[in-house]
Amino acid sequence: MIDFHTHIFPEKIVKKTLAILEANCETVPYTDGTAAGLQASSEEAGIDCSVILPVATKPEQFDSINRFAMQFRGQDRLLSFGGIHPDTENVREKLMFLKDQGFKGIKLHPDYQQTFIDDIRCERIIDVASELGLIVSVHCGFDPGYKELTHCTPDRIVKMIDAVHPEKLVLAHMGSLMMWDDVEKYLVGAPVWFDTGVVFGHIAEEQFIRIVRKQGADRILFASDSPWGGQKEFVQTLESTSLTEAEKQMIFHTNAEKLLGTKIPDSRKIKEE
Repeated sequence: MIDFHTHIFPEKIVKKTLAILEANCETVPYTDGTAAGLQASSEEAGIDCSVILPVATKPEQFDSINRFAMQFRGQDRLLSFGGIHPDTENVREKLMFLKDQGFKGIKLHPDYQQTFIDDIRCERIIDVASELGLIVSVHCGFDPGYKELTHCTPDRIVKMIDAVHPEKLVLAHMGSLMMWDDVEKYLVGAPVWFDTGVVFGHIAEEQFIRIVRKQGADRILFASDSPWGGQKEFVQTLESTSLTEAEKQMIFHTNAEKLLGTKIPDSRKIKEE
């Protein structure tokens, strides 16, 4: 199993960062926010690979965030993407660097980066990343830390897709957190992937199943948004849905492996051997 949406933080800032996010988002994390905590959570949930999505909240964080991310190249159940801010200069040079370092993709968070997804700065990053074959994972919809303004809504996403035509775009939170009626109106059928990050417990199962079927199970990626969603709990919830076993396997790992372009070893089989 592959969790396509998780977060960790460097040891020196993890306690302060989690405390701020916990207060702003009015939620309690499922792990301590460290790499070790995510590894333990993944193992308990039976997850073979957790994809880490670092968020650069300032352009000057590019070097430090990606230096930290470079520690996680797929070993110990963890595989990190790179982080980049829309105000970063020399976008092509920076994205080529990330690709050369072996990163499979990048993360954008329009709310934390205070940039609308259809802003030319986001479109430029997504366009170049697509040209380089990088996956782009984007936070979409409501964020509890930014209650007054949502920078990435389904209607804006459609404008960006029409302008850029991205090839490997992952829209987190089933297209847009807490905006699933608009996801069905604007986004289902688009050539993008949705991830399930932190949606269980918020979306009605019938709407979740309907979106999966309309979009196609081959375009859905299992994700928890750990530490904000429980990996074990999310595995159990997806398992309990009325999706077919074939659909569940696509969502749990087949789609992610195709998108990543790599086969993830099954840790259970390794243990048996």
